[in-house]
Amino acid sequence: MVMIMKKRIGVIFGGRSSEHQVSLMSARSIISVISTELYEIELIGITQEGLWVIGEDAQRLLNGETVTPDEAVYIPATPNKDSLLLVSGTFTPTNPGSVRGNDKPAIKRILQRMDVLFPVLHGPYGEDGTIQGLFEMSGLPYVGAGVAASAIGMDKVLMKDIFTVHRLPVAPYLHFLRSEWRTIKPQIISRIEQDLGYPCFVKPANTGSSIGVTKVHSPGELEGAVDYAAEFDRKLIAEKAIACREIECSVLGNDEPIASIPGEIIPSREFYNYEAKYIDEGSKLLIPAPISEDITRRVQKIALSAYRAIDCAGMARADFFLDKETNDVYLNELNTIPGFTKISMYPKLWEATGIPYKNLVQRLIELAFERYEDRLHCRTTYTARP
Repeated sequence: MVMIMKKRIGVIFGGRSSEHQVSLMSARSIISVISTELYEIELIGITQEGLWVIGEDAQRLLNGETVTPDEAVYIPATPNKDSLLLVSGTFTPTNPGSVRGNDKPAIKRILQRMDVLFPVLHGPYGEDGTIQGLFEMSGLPYVGAGVAASAIGMDKVLMKDIFTVHRLPVAPYLHFLRSEWRTIKPQIISRIEQDLGYPCFVKPANTGSSIGVTKVHSPGELEGAVDYAAEFDRKLIAEKAIACREIECSVLGNDEPIASIPGEIIPSREFYNYEAKYIDEGSKLLIPAPISEDITRRVQKIALSAYRAIDCAGMARADFFLDKETNDVYLNELNTIPGFTKISMYPKLWEATGIPYKNLVQRLIELAFERYEDRLHCRTTYTARP
């Protein structure tokens, strides 16, 4: 009988973003299908306060229970501190760096004990390149896009700027800073009205799940929409609203990515906002999307071009607007850590294309190792030639 040496996979979930609950739902689905014959699963949770928890505390967080600092095992330097090591022990809420009853706490170095990491963190502090940078510094394989692609995929302004340079079709847009809104509000309002008109969308540049997004129908709604978006980010974007159908396409792979068949979203509300995605039961997913073969090919081609444009890896979901009158295709954005429950569009599109959910999760882990092995061929030292 051949013994299989299990690899240790750390599934990281939760996080400090407003998409914390979405992350828990995705993580529960992913964990349920990871092969326990091939992997030993380590749960690593991050609370909304930024505390890192493992073991039973991570399981409780995954279950949606509250984990308090007294009960947690977490990074002693939570935000604004100075350490990135997980330490065992019980911590006082007022001084996270002190350990009761243990003068020399055991450093668990959880990240260094992993063979591969699977971040299931939607939104800022997880999908935006920040935690990917930690993985790179730790020298560990991880699922999904690298630092640059993650950061660009999170920032709608940088992403659309790059799409524009690559001549990919995007709807008209403009961007500005929260500080500019406070100082030159009339000029910004004038730009939006002249360049975009109504209706238009106002969004924070760095959120997901349509959090902070408002469809603005008239001048009287604009200021409130911008003020609301500014609660979530310092960088804001306004986009022309297209009378459209919402089409999505999943992408999988590293240097040679493939695209799934497209699907269509029929939102329960005027647009596919947070409530329509996660709360209402009226939104519908049409798989495959009832579109022509020509439009299907266009969507897949653009999705792959966008994926390569930001140097994405592992996975991404490409979101499109299909003009109802002209059938023009507009690329909206790439999501580098898309929703990953069994009923989410990303895995459902792959299932319809021929890759079941469990196989998809396994393939993503394989792609993480593949990309890590490729990086090992890069030199990290240099000696000047005489």
